[in-house]
Amino acid sequence: MTATTGRRTRAAAKPEPTGPDRIPQPSQGWYRIPGTDTKLRRVTTILSQGFPKPQLVFWAANLTAEDAFKQLPALVRASLRPETRADAYDWLRKGHIRKKDERADIGSAVHDVIEAKVLGTPVPDALLGDPEIAPFIDNFLRFVDEWQITFEASEMTVGNLTDGWAGKLDYLFRSPIIAHLLKVAADTLFIGDTKTGGELDEKGVYPEAGAQMSAYRRAEVCWLRDGSQVPMPKVHDTGIVLHLRPEDYRVKPLLCGDDVYAVFRHVQQVAEFQRVLSKSVVGEALTLPAVPEGRAA
Repeated sequence: MTATTGRRTRAAAKPEPTGPDRIPQPSQGWYRIPGTDTKLRRVTTILSQGFPKPQLVFWAANLTAEDAFKQLPALVRASLRPETRADAYDWLRKGHIRKKDERADIGSAVHDVIEAKVLGTPVPDALLGDPEIAPFIDNFLRFVDEWQITFEASEMTVGNLTDGWAGKLDYLFRSPIIAHLLKVAADTLFIGDTKTGGELDEKGVYPEAGAQMSAYRRAEVCWLRDGSQVPMPKVHDTGIVLHLRPEDYRVKPLLCGDDVYAVFRHVQQVAEFQRVLSKSVVGEALTLPAVPEGRAA
């Protein structure tokens, strides 16, 4: 839409963002600060492009093997007909995507519970009655009660304008019990994250979670629910991951201090290499020049 004055045409001025519209939203690996031209790289994108994750290769391979054996008769039947072979192949190779979507549903439900706790509203009945999600929610509520958790923020967007990144942390909280075990003041503020994969006391919590929390800890600004931008509060250099499973939960401390943040900054450089410079590193194959006439072979 344009506005015209005589012969001159100019673009209509965009209204200044107000309220929650001032909170940056992720899009294609970036956060753009509304009303500005400032773009900040998404923390999870930085980690996915710059942090090696060899365990994911084995996880996906094991998952594919498990799916194949569970559906072996059906897969054999499908392999005998060209019209069904492609669909079976596609289903088998996308097992890791289905599992990630399933975990995303659980993670989303947990965040809804945290938000209810932060706002002081009842936990949605639909979550408590879901047979797959309910055990996770029950154990999460046990964690909140047994560790005397008081939430300060949930799903809060934070950013570092100097270092060029932004992200959305899971939650900020206080726990006098965790503070006592870590030998810090009872009102110490911690960064928290919830992981729902793997098995308790085995896989499921990995070091890159500490790198992610180290970034959030070093945020310069954060955006409140009303869209206002405020300085990031000071949080402890040990973050807490809640490893949440249907049978139980574990509370895992992860280092996220300045030394871990230095590693995150290195990972950020690797991710930037992957995004930009890597595309021009490998040149076109060279070919032998033509031999000039009269030159001996």
